[in-house]
Amino acid sequence: MKKTDSAFIDDSAIEQVLAAAGKSDGQRVREILAKARLMKGLEAEDMAALASISDPELLGELFNTAKAVKEQIYGKRLVLFAPLYISNMCGNECLYCAFRARNKLVERVALTQEQIAREVRILVEQGHKRILLVAGESYPNEGFNYILKSIATIYATTSGPGEIRRVNVNIAPLSVEEFRQLHDAKIGTYQLFQETYHRQTYRKVHVGGKKVDYDWRVTAMDRALEAGINDVGIGVLFGLCDWRFEILALMQHIRHLEAVHGVGPHTISVPRLEPATGSDMATHPPKPVSDIDFRKIVAILRLAVPYTGIIMSTRETPNMRRETFALGVSQISAGSRTNPGGYTESQDHPDAAQFSLGDHRPLDEVIRDVAELGYIPSFCTGCYRLGRTGKDFMDLAKPGLIKEHCDPNAISTFAEYLIDYASPKTRAMGEAMITKALAQMEPTPRGRAEKLLAAVRSGKRDAYC
Repeated sequence: MKKTDSAFIDDSAIEQVLAAAGKSDGQRVREILAKARLMKGLEAEDMAALASISDPELLGELFNTAKAVKEQIYGKRLVLFAPLYISNMCGNECLYCAFRARNKLVERVALTQEQIAREVRILVEQGHKRILLVAGESYPNEGFNYILKSIATIYATTSGPGEIRRVNVNIAPLSVEEFRQLHDAKIGTYQLFQETYHRQTYRKVHVGGKKVDYDWRVTAMDRALEAGINDVGIGVLFGLCDWRFEILALMQHIRHLEAVHGVGPHTISVPRLEPATGSDMATHPPKPVSDIDFRKIVAILRLAVPYTGIIMSTRETPNMRRETFALGVSQISAGSRTNPGGYTESQDHPDAAQFSLGDHRPLDEVIRDVAELGYIPSFCTGCYRLGRTGKDFMDLAKPGLIKEHCDPNAISTFAEYLIDYASPKTRAMGEAMITKALAQMEPTPRGRAEKLLAAVRSGKRDAYC
């Protein structure tokens, strides 16, 4: 297969599976759920059968199975991060996006390095340790070097005891050589969404700019992995096409990466279309996804790829985010702004933002809510500094061993947050959550957690195992 060949996405095969699925009976669904509990993943036919569930009792069984698998692999930890939009300059014409080139309603901004540093300091002073760098698919004047300089600025910016320990990147597809430069900049995960895997829909919604090239975009992860970036993140913008088609195509992409590179994606993102300035399509999605179907998407993906992280953004409301934590979500953004300079400004400016937010709560409130629900908020980046990425991470995750590192690291970073940044109310809630979490841990990870916790409480920062 050529590097620009997208033949691994087989539309006709997907349509055949969906046509054959019909409406699954209880026995078939329960057989699939029993298979899913073995945490070996699911095939397309299994996913199509689960997608057809409408019976409330079977839906409950689907959701309970997803919760059991998620907790077996990820435990009670929930990773937090913040997106950092550095530019909304874009040469593409994507009909669903406020950043599209011909949209005159959006004020165009490309932050200077000084402005980026100011944004980072604000995020650091809130308690963030992870940033997702996001930019429109055009870099005036400096080209790709603008991205590299911005990553260096983020890592170099500190405030008090805090700093950003991991920069993930969501930018336009690159050449292999450019991906090598991105790797050398010490990024964490390279993230890119296909938006829709359905070719006909893709052509309809991408009508100008480099992004019209379906093949170049869908093969970006092949080039990233070839360049040495071990962790990649994929996703779909749900609402453009039939969600059932999208999750089966997503699985074809995953199986391709596993077959060719020996490792699948580190994360899957599941954004739904939300209103965006200057886009009628964003306000009126061609294929809207109901709340119940959205929960099914998260649950089915958790069972289909049990060891892959699922990311939930602040597009969704607090209630929807809470509901999906138990169904498979393992990473969330918090206190987000989707316009360049949004953290420096007193409030989000919709005229410069990519889309509308559903969750406007500050980081401290989100963390308190997460802890009240029984989850451990985590800012851990230990795996990336210790080389537990790509296949090495999966080798620990599949037998369930990664929890012995992730749970202690989650508690360590949570304790840092509570000591350095939390409000009194959140600190009290968090300390109670840590005590409860330690009591529920197995002896080996508990011993590691207690050692790290003692180090943090004595003044050490960035303690991990």
